Amino acid sequence: MLSPVRRLFPALAETSDVYLDSASTTQKPLPVIEAVRRYHSSRTANAGRGTYPWAGSLTRELESVRERMAAFINADPDEVVFTAGATAGLNAVALSWGLTALADGDEILFSPRDHASNVFPWQHLCGLLRGFGRSIRLVPYRVNALGEADIGDIERKIGPRTRMIAVGHLHHVFGALTTLEELRGRIDPDIALCFDCSQSGGHLPVDVRELDADFAIFAAHKMFGAPGTGVLYCRRRRHAELTPFLPGGNSGVTLGESGLLAGVMPQLMEGGTQNLPGILALGAALEVLEEIGLDTIATHNRALTQRLIAGLRPVPGLEFLPGPAHAPCETGYGTISFTLDGISTGDLGFVLSELGFLVRTGAHCIPADTATTDEDSVRVSTHIYNTFDEIDRFTECVATIAEEVS
Repeated sequence: MLSPVRRLFPALAETSDVYLDSASTTQKPLPVIEAVRRYHSSRTANAGRGTYPWAGSLTRELESVRERMAAFINADPDEVVFTAGATAGLNAVALSWGLTALADGDEILFSPRDHASNVFPWQHLCGLLRGFGRSIRLVPYRVNALGEADIGDIERKIGPRTRMIAVGHLHHVFGALTTLEELRGRIDPDIALCFDCSQSGGHLPVDVRELDADFAIFAAHKMFGAPGTGVLYCRRRRHAELTPFLPGGNSGVTLGESGLLAGVMPQLMEGGTQNLPGILALGAALEVLEEIGLDTIATHNRALTQRLIAGLRPVPGLEFLPGPAHAPCETGYGTISFTLDGISTGDLGFVLSELGFLVRTGAHCIPADTATTDEDSVRVSTHIYNTFDEIDRFTECVATIAEEVS
């Protein structure tokens, strides 16, 4: 019999497959599905333009979602920008902030082993600035054996020209948390901190004030929401450093004698017709997450992670990538990656799928020119709708495969 939480996710009710790829995208609960359907089937309108009731009520509803998201991450509503997703949000930081705030010789610290969405925008920014005669430097920092950003390496590489540190809050392959709290009070407060919260949002409580973040990026589809929607948090102290990102219809700019004049946030970073059903779906997703409780989700994922590690550790030929399996204490956020001797990760993923276990394989969007061989792995990622029975059956299946390929 399905649990009350599990019944919220219709895709899981109609299949015997075990979904273990929530780091790629989460399953969608009924309120999210209904929010998208309702927008398209009842009083469809555009927002921020019409004075008739349909448009007006939609505009108010979208602003209500903005306020809810702000409360969800402990921000103010004018610091919450709706985007087309995490990739769009990180590119918005690069183009709206980086193009104007960075000078010749400035530096950005980043991890080459982060998701491409937190690597390529900074490379792209370097190329654009070269066209304007400015040269900035990207300084890579290491990841330690636990899969976290190496704080000591970051501290050693911070210099007088460091303007930003870009970091994945929860690593999408290693399942390790990086908060930079060890550097609090020890680095120049003018250095911008940019957190990619794609994996942590909706999986554990995220407080942007506690992170001391200047920018933080969220992907709605990884937190029960719909694809094509995201959120960019822009700390208020950075607003004066931003240039319009999508000038056009319904954007926060006006035309002056000398060109475009920047308006207020968050409209300054938004423009055009947004993914309206996606934003409404985000509101529904936040409601579901709040009803379940992020602490409950985090505790459940931690327990599943430890069950997964315990079940896989005895398997001969299995090697864990950096992450909670190497931690000195019991921890975990629902993501484990590993390899198995005698079979490629692609073949292992195919066999597992034939047996009803849906996992991610490959380099997991780590850039090919920076990835080392250990990122080519099988990744298992869980959420509140996964059960201990599923984890036990999965680990037994991996153990059986290991015996056959040894």
